[in-house]
Amino acid sequence: MRYLLGISAYYHDSAAALVGDGHVVAAAQEERFSRRKNDARFPRNAVDFCLKRAGIGEGDLEAVVFYDKPIVKFARLLESYLAVAPSGWTTFPRVLPSWLGEKLNLRGTIRHELPGLASGAPVLFTEHHQAHAASAFLPSPFEEAAVLTVDGVGEWATTTVGVGRGNEVELLEELRFPHSLGLLYSAFTAYCGFRINSGEYKLMGLAPYGEPRFVRAIHDHLVSVNEDGSLHLNLEYFPFLRGLRMTNRRFDRLFGGPRRKPGAPLEQRHMDVARSIQVVTQEIMLRLARHARALTGLPDLCMAGGVALNGVANGLIARERIFERIWIQPAAGDAGGALGAALAVWHMRKDDPQPRVPAEPDAMGGALLGPEYSDRGIEAVLREHGARYERLAPERLRDRVADLLANGKVVGWFQGRMEFGPRALGNRSILGDPRSPAMQSVLNRKVKFRESFRPFAPAVLEERAAEFFELQGPSPYMLVVAPLREAQRMTPEDGEARGLDRLGQVRSRIPAVTHVDDSARIQTVAPDANPVFHDLLKRFEAKTGCPMLVNTSFNVRGEPVVCTPDDAYRCFVNTAMDHLAIGSFLLERAAQPVEAPRQEFHPVPD
Repeated sequence: MRYLLGISAYYHDSAAALVGDGHVVAAAQEERFSRRKNDARFPRNAVDFCLKRAGIGEGDLEAVVFYDKPIVKFARLLESYLAVAPSGWTTFPRVLPSWLGEKLNLRGTIRHELPGLASGAPVLFTEHHQAHAASAFLPSPFEEAAVLTVDGVGEWATTTVGVGRGNEVELLEELRFPHSLGLLYSAFTAYCGFRINSGEYKLMGLAPYGEPRFVRAIHDHLVSVNEDGSLHLNLEYFPFLRGLRMTNRRFDRLFGGPRRKPGAPLEQRHMDVARSIQVVTQEIMLRLARHARALTGLPDLCMAGGVALNGVANGLIARERIFERIWIQPAAGDAGGALGAALAVWHMRKDDPQPRVPAEPDAMGGALLGPEYSDRGIEAVLREHGARYERLAPERLRDRVADLLANGKVVGWFQGRMEFGPRALGNRSILGDPRSPAMQSVLNRKVKFRESFRPFAPAVLEERAAEFFELQGPSPYMLVVAPLREAQRMTPEDGEARGLDRLGQVRSRIPAVTHVDDSARIQTVAPDANPVFHDLLKRFEAKTGCPMLVNTSFNVRGEPVVCTPDDAYRCFVNTAMDHLAIGSFLLERAAQPVEAPRQEFHPVPD
């Protein structure tokens, strides 16, 4: 078998992905191993995992592919700083050392990090948006499709429209830096007090609490949008070319005050700002989608790039029926670029292009591409911690967990291979009963330790999703937000409440997963995609009549999703989770040792 290793690193959310004979063997983000959120360092641990999963060494790699062209990116940085000189020189010395070291000579850096790489194995580079586009189309189930990539910025491109056919992906048009929908959304993320590159989903979750009263101001002062979705930023409001801040005082005055400090109380103004930029983002994404359909004439769409994680915009594109089918790369951000880079070289390398056969439902294996652990390894960790547990047969374990969930318990669920991408899809999850009016508050305050306004997603049996949600097709990767059907909705008692006063209102028969705008970010679960998780949902349905569970990622605020049994046990005992189902073992929180664990225990993944 011929192996290609893809790498994304040094900018945001580094990852490694291994492709063997064109098939995705393994993929993981470095943060899951290092426990540093959005770790951007070389993904040494992720690389080691991918190689071990395949049972190979560095010397067995045919090539290593990086998802970006650093020399082109450095040229863009240098040109941008020179364009605003001398003001830009206050920050340029801060970034220069890393570029003159590991980044600019990245081929040498990669060979240094992978000393066992054969001298004849080349280190190759794709363009950033080429990697995104390849990650969107090549694993998709389509023989041909329009391809849309939208993010902050790669080398120069910030948005591309292209076409995929067979084993080829061709980018037809691009929007260039500094004009970027991703940077525009990130500017508002920072203004509302959230962290760029990790807080954008918080801004999206905050938006329904506000009113879109700033939409006109955004269009009049900040951004000009063309019919095809291309845009032009008014850089008088965005100082990121000159320094490290995304917005300035002129921006502050436009929205009625200074940027919110992280952790400060949320005002109605912040909610209105969030709603307004979400509305503008949706308008732009709709225009881009319509333009992609008109340009390519194709009925199907593939998407990637950080903005493709905006489930509200994705849901709107689906409901508008611009395309017949939409497939979104589950690791749509930079991490997925590692996979796209490897697939691009496998299928499109000029001297050795390989054919592609589209797979159903796709070639991502449900995004379950990370490490898994045997019961033997899990039990060794539990014993080292002095944990108290019982071992159950798989069917008995799932039946017990379904009983616990039906009785209002919160259960940590650690099974099988870890997910690749930002979403927990039923293998590294915290689960709860969506019928409980108190579940959202309990999970946010006592388990996740995060902002009260944050919504939770339902994992629903694919065969019953249409009974509850106005959903166009399956949503296996939790990347589409859709409205609840009218039959599922309820009128809240205090219908006049505004802002965060709407928290806690019972709006449906599944209040724990119903957002304040009567929508939900949906994961549909098919029996062949994740049989174990599907079976748990079926057992819960049999006991309650409800075919879904609250599904949120197994982590607490500020930490990556758990990777190892040790991570899972530590997270479990340091939160208010009631139970942990890990492998074949079931643990009760109240029965565990009082003293929190200190030493780490990491078995080798199977």
